[in-house]
Amino acid sequence: CRISDSGGYASEPGWGTHPVVEVTWAGAVAYCAHYGYVLPSEAQWEYAARGPEASVYPWGDIWDATKCCNIDNLGPDGSTFPVGSFPAGASWCGALDMAGNVWEWCADWWNGTYYATSPGLNPTGPATGEYRAVRSGSWDFHVYLCRSSCRSNGAPTGTRYDRGFRVAVDAP
Repeated sequence: CRISDSGGYASEPGWGTHPVVEVTWAGAVAYCAHYGYVLPSEAQWEYAARGPEASVYPWGDIWDATKCCNIDNLGPDGSTFPVGSFPAGASWCGALDMAGNVWEWCADWWNGTYYATSPGLNPTGPATGEYRAVRSGSWDFHVYLCRSSCRSNGAPTGTRYDRGFRVAVDAP
């Protein structure tokens, strides 16, 4: 599935259960807004993945390839797996596919040192920046990047074959 910056989308046959990829940050935001969702902040994403125990991976502290959603180009045809293919890898709150498959856009601007001086409770990222934060690692990267604390970034106007997004709901 491909999503434009205006929120419209086009689905390719056979890929309806796979994560959306090749989407800009604005396209992800437009999609979320259209359906009443938001992109999670980096802090929200990490808390959903690590939980109150701050585990290394969504399922715990020990690496287990049977729980990771797809890394090191192991998926079918060198691509993504369908969403929810690894239920044993669910995080403490039941979130699926938080390690591997696709990098996921977050709401925050990127700053590599932001968390060294950020507020301790639900930081929302820097006010401005050149890049947007992404989380999760992807099917085309090494296992090391699938740790729940791993951070990376992407140009908000850019798209990638291994970058998508996860929706979140604002608390009432």
